[in-house]
This record gives sequence, C-alpha cells and structure tokens, in this order.
Amino acid sequence: MKAVFIMLVMLLVFITGLGFYQGWFHFSTDSTDQKSSATVTIDKNKIQADEEKVKEKVGGVGQKTNDKTGDRTY
Repeated sequence: MKAVFIMLVMLLVFITGLGFYQGWFHFSTDSTDQKSSATVTIDKNKIQADEEKVKEKVGGVGQKTNDKTGDRTY
C-alpha cells in the first residue's frame, strides 16, 4: 500500500513538472501591504494543442507499422 502511494505521488510530481516545462501551468505571486497571493493558471488551449500533436504522432506510428506489415492480421 505504501508503494502504491509513493508511486502516485511520484506520478503527480512528474506530471506537474512536465506541465510547467510544457507551459501548461503558470505560477505567479503578488503582494500588497500585508497581503500576499499566489495564482496558478492552467492553459487548457495549450494542453489540447499538445494532445492533438501526440495523437497525430501516435497515429502516424501506427500507420507506418501497418504499411510495413502490409495490413496483415494473424
């Protein structure tokens, strides 16, 4: 059970890091007088665009595989 929890935390950290690297998330801070605030912004359009790119690449790999095998099924 402990191992599953650790793996989930590691997966969350990886996805968060990837998101910041890809520009999916933005973090900003602001402070005025006695108050401080932090904001996390999620760029849904960027996420969807990257998702479409991945789908195209995966589809292209599948098509190349079918071309090499001649669409044979066993």
